[in-house]
Amino acid sequence: MTEKAAPDNIEQAPVQNGTVVVKMVHLRKSFENNHVLRDINLVLNKGENLVILGKSGTGKSVLIKCIVGLVDCDYGSLSIFGEDISELSEKELMETRKKIGFLFQSGALYDSMSVRENLQFPLRRQLHSIPKDKMNSLIKEALENVGLAKAIDKTPLELSGGMRKRLGLARTLILKPEIMLYDEPTTGLDPITSKEISKLILEVQQTYNTSSIIITHDMECARLTADRVVVIKDGMCDAEGTFDELKNSTDAWIRSYFE
Repeated sequence: MTEKAAPDNIEQAPVQNGTVVVKMVHLRKSFENNHVLRDINLVLNKGENLVILGKSGTGKSVLIKCIVGLVDCDYGSLSIFGEDISELSEKELMETRKKIGFLFQSGALYDSMSVRENLQFPLRRQLHSIPKDKMNSLIKEALENVGLAKAIDKTPLELSGGMRKRLGLARTLILKPEIMLYDEPTTGLDPITSKEISKLILEVQQTYNTSSIIITHDMECARLTADRVVVIKDGMCDAEGTFDELKNSTDAWIRSYFE
């Protein structure tokens, strides 16, 4: 099988595990005269790690910000778990957002708080009243799943770059999201730590049965984590396939990502 352009009819897109959790049809987003997303047709299947590649400024981060609701699209439809988010009430939208985890490039940590307090924050914000023993159990589980159990009383400033990434991931996972959005998860890390984070993404996929979109320029991260790869060019999905299919593409521009 060779790489292929994204289908004009999104219904033709492959569903690997029988369920589509995110579906974008003719999605567009502009910032004044800057047309970032011109016509995005894309699906994310249940349990899938989807890696999105593209040159800087092609709208990759804007795309996932549309999913999490940080940016509103201008045109087209965006469905999550089969529901068009533009038709949801504010309450329904908030419930949907609880099912989505977003790992920012920076980790978005509170340096003045301990590791424990960083993990308490989303629990208190989303669950409001939660028994202390339940909170402690969730914190312990999340830290153990990212290999940070011994760092619970440290502050983010005492952690290495890789450990901060792990903490950001633990804080996202503590709410047990069904969808994970990773924005350049290995940026700024050395090759060994980058590989550890990539393997952790796979462990999260298996442990939590997440469906994930991974934005990255790190081709080793893409190789290790991707079930499927989509390349964005000029605000559209230009090609898709497995990592090896695109690496061996007959299209020189597609192959240039892998050289």
